[in-house]
Amino acid sequence: MEPSSVQITLLLQSWSDGDENAVDRLMPMVYDELHRMARRYMSGEKPGHTLQATALVNEAYIRLVGAPHANWQSRTHFFAVSAQVMRRILVDWARTRQAAKRGSDRPALTFDEALEVPMRSGSDLVAVDDALTALALVDKRKSEVVELRFFGGLSIEEAAEVLKVSQETVNRDWRLAKSWLRRELGKERTREG
Repeated sequence: MEPSSVQITLLLQSWSDGDENAVDRLMPMVYDELHRMARRYMSGEKPGHTLQATALVNEAYIRLVGAPHANWQSRTHFFAVSAQVMRRILVDWARTRQAAKRGSDRPALTFDEALEVPMRSGSDLVAVDDALTALALVDKRKSEVVELRFFGGLSIEEAAEVLKVSQETVNRDWRLAKSWLRRELGKERTREG
């Protein structure tokens, strides 16, 4: 039987209140969803990638549990933060690999391509991450919408819940952010080309 959102939210609130046993009860309930998220992230990586989905989940778990007290609002909030943590792990890994392999002649991935197909390499993820970081400087909420939708796999409704805004606002931010990021990634491709 799959745990309910209410059960997960109650355990998250207990964890937020300092109940460390809540984490032990929570993780079996959320592990499958975390693993699905990790597989989604890893699906575009080359076979033989040194980081596998299970290792990504484990590293994310270590970071989530080791972080200072989070004020978990809901199941959706937890998965949004988990997606951010997994993204950060993969981007850090990709940046490390990129630093070791300077000079790749591979063309950059456009944001349109990134939305349609899984990431093809760590350098693609780094380009999208760099563009998303630049967007956050211009409009933090639009950056958060992209992170929640693209990296976290959240629906418009779930992203609206996490951000505490209307679904219409998330839809508008999503459209504008995609346009902005396409332009930024196009500039990057022109610079490299």
